[in-house]
Amino acid sequence: MFPIGRQRWFPGAHTTLAPLSFSSTAFTIRVMTRPQANEAAIYYSRYIDLVTDDDIVGRLKSQLDETKSFLEKISDEKSLYSYEPNKWTIRQVVNHINDTERIFTSRALWFARGFAEPLPGFDQDTSAAGAEANSMSWTGLKEEFTNVRLATISFFENLSPESWSRTGIASDNPFTVNSLAYIIAGHVTHHQNVIAERYLG
Repeated sequence: MFPIGRQRWFPGAHTTLAPLSFSSTAFTIRVMTRPQANEAAIYYSRYIDLVTDDDIVGRLKSQLDETKSFLEKISDEKSLYSYEPNKWTIRQVVNHINDTERIFTSRALWFARGFAEPLPGFDQDTSAAGAEANSMSWTGLKEEFTNVRLATISFFENLSPESWSRTGIASDNPFTVNSLAYIIAGHVTHHQNVIAERYLG
């Protein structure tokens, strides 16, 4: 179970949702807070656990400035560095961050708006190959991160209270909209840590 921390009451967030695949009982959010263990498949705890804030929209905002500052310290030449053969370059990692944020925000949109149809999987290697990020400008990739994150913030900032508890299936895994917001932030933290440790360390 993830730590609860400061609780935030959202009026009306009391609808019983469809059962998640790894829970025998229906999942109900009565108090909106950090994701509970059954809001996403266990794999995604690696990202959710990296977010210590209870205010996820606030974290998405603060992370934007932090990540922009981090990326600005990486030179154009260094952005093409890969720490091992067949590993992504920093440009490819940042492109992956941008693509993944778009995908997970689009999943959150789909579920928040009440669509019941499951969504397909997202193959990161297919996406990376199609993007050809090493041919993109480093400045352009950094600007793209900012633009994608601003759109993400705008989406989550304007969600109705009820929307945060809605669920859906993507890549054969259940998610709440709430968990997707945390996964987005944690995914950026994860890859920023990887860049710092393996590419810049």
